[in-house]
Amino acid sequence: MLRSLFVGFLLLMFFPLAAQTLGGNAVFNFLKQPNAAQLSALGGVNVSNITSDISLAFHNPSLLRSSHHAEVNNSINLMVGGIRNYSLTSGWFAERQKTTVALGVSYFDYGRLPQTDAAGNELGNFKPNDFVVQIMSSRRHKAYWHYGATLKFIQSSYGSYRSNGIAADIGLTFSDTTKGMHAAVVVKNIGTQLRTYNGSNQKEELPFDLQAGITKRFKNAPVQFSLTAHNLHRLNVFYNDTSFLASEGADDFKGKNFTMEKVLTHLVFASQFYVKDKLEFTLGYNFLRRNDLNVYNTANGLNGLSMGGGLLLRDLQVRYATGFYQQNMFNQLSINFSWK
Repeated sequence: MLRSLFVGFLLLMFFPLAAQTLGGNAVFNFLKQPNAAQLSALGGVNVSNITSDISLAFHNPSLLRSSHHAEVNNSINLMVGGIRNYSLTSGWFAERQKTTVALGVSYFDYGRLPQTDAAGNELGNFKPNDFVVQIMSSRRHKAYWHYGATLKFIQSSYGSYRSNGIAADIGLTFSDTTKGMHAAVVVKNIGTQLRTYNGSNQKEELPFDLQAGITKRFKNAPVQFSLTAHNLHRLNVFYNDTSFLASEGADDFKGKNFTMEKVLTHLVFASQFYVKDKLEFTLGYNFLRRNDLNVYNTANGLNGLSMGGGLLLRDLQVRYATGFYQQNMFNQLSINFSWK
């Protein structure tokens, strides 16, 4: 089973579906951001890691389990440039319907910015923000399968410019706990703008994504590995800004055309190490993030690398994550508890 799933996973990489959007051309791109510390430490994209942390279901509803009943995840992310992200997720299990339901909110605060006219004259200040409110549900099918769906309302406000929309995610998870193997596939952000920023009828596309992942925990070793692929509906996810490359003296874009390089930018690798199931240490590596952050003629250091740790108690879980953005790092803290 594991071999066949892995082969199918690789085949998806070479038979992309028809693309909807190119890098940087979608609206509401904040939806791609990880909402909690464990996901950030895992590299920012992971759809197959099944744990007691309900926050992971924010990006794959089929990860919801009946054990998430009354669980709460509260997270704050102090991002680069003074941006702050606040997230809250909580779940309920309906015994009669055999369905787990969760409510999640993620809010981005960009601080207070000066508002100017076309000539640069200051007219005051404004506070831009983004948020998404979503309802998730999941059900079990036979012994190994869970399927789930998410319905979300999205809102952006940048001074006098406002936009909102609706979207849905659909997820499917295979889980064999006896072998410590989990696999999942998720279709994300199927939806539309309801209101455009300029009030016109010309709607922008949402950041559609097709993701798949495999997670394996070894039976006789306290370690777990994950391989996740994103943007499977198109092969080339590079953002080719020819004007910028020319200004930086790097107008030769041939390095972005190698098939292997295109494939690697779809992948996120992660590993987790456990100490008596009370302490958790996580490392993640996101190839696309490293490519996007690398700057010509500049030391690029540890771009793309993320890490984190967790204290896992019976009634309380505390996790921290950080990652590298050139010379800057973010700091994200998550707390899980039960309201029972």
